[in-house]
This record gives sequence, structure tokens and C-alpha cells, in this order.
Amino acid sequence: MLKEMKEDDFIVSKTDLKGRITYCNQIFMEMAEYSEDELLGKPHSIIRHPDMPKAVFRYLWDVIPKKQEVFAYVVNKTKNGNDYWVYANITATLDVKGNIVDYYSVRRKPNPKAIEVIIPVYKKMIEVEKKEGVDASFKILTDILKEKGASYDELIISLQNQ
Repeated sequence: MLKEMKEDDFIVSKTDLKGRITYCNQIFMEMAEYSEDELLGKPHSIIRHPDMPKAVFRYLWDVIPKKQEVFAYVVNKTKNGNDYWVYANITATLDVKGNIVDYYSVRRKPNPKAIEVIIPVYKKMIEVEKKEGVDASFKILTDILKEKGASYDELIISLQNQ
């Protein structure tokens, strides 16, 4: 079953530098169908959906350690096998010396028109990942960005705002 966020919902979570959940809000728990005890200390990948290309996460982990924010469309899998799409913003939290102390993510309801565009791209990336690996899948993404003349974030934000 596909679950949908409400227009005014915000899913919020924090992870440590290894991606383990250190904070999650009530909406996260409701959407993911997990209790706080089941989430805290677990890798954020506990909600990773098999239809989510690993290449997108590779991009994310290439960018956020450089103290840059990332916007992405992500499909998640709940504890009970349901799916839900989010429009995610992920940033690094910095201490007063500029060192990364954790990662902070806020997710909102995605634009349904954007998801219609993203689903076939992610399907193609997954197919290529299964046959040729993450590098080949990542190339599909970079080729699309070159074709559009946009960065990943620019593309994602423009889809959300259409």
C-alpha cells in the first residue's frame, strides 16, 4: 500500500556520522510504522526501499560530508511493507569550529507530478545497478543532469516547484 504524507507534515530525523538514527519525530514513526525504540540507534537504511537506487545514496554521501545540503526524492519502505515517497532535504550539522557533528533531514510531501517523472528514472537506474553496478547507475543520473544542464539539486527543486 502507498502511504501519503499530509501537506503540512514534516518528517524530521537526525543521524550520527555513521547514519544511525539519534532522533526521530512522531510523524517519522507514524509514516515508517516503527516505534521510537525500534528506530533509535538503528541505521537509517532500516526504511530503505529496494526500488531506491543506491547511486542516489552514493551521491548523497559524496555531497553531505562536504557540508553541502542535498535535496532528493526518496521512496521508503515501512515496517509493515508499505511504501511512501518523500521530498528530502539533508544537511550536516556543524559545531562552532565547523566540524560535522551529525546529519539532519527534513522530509515533506513530494509533488505528485515530480514523482511521475522520477519513478521511470529510478526504475532504469535500478535495472542498470542490478546488471552493471552502482557506477553504471550513477552514470545514468549524471547523463540526465548533463542533458538537462542542471545540477542534481537544481533538477529536484525544479520538479518540486512545477
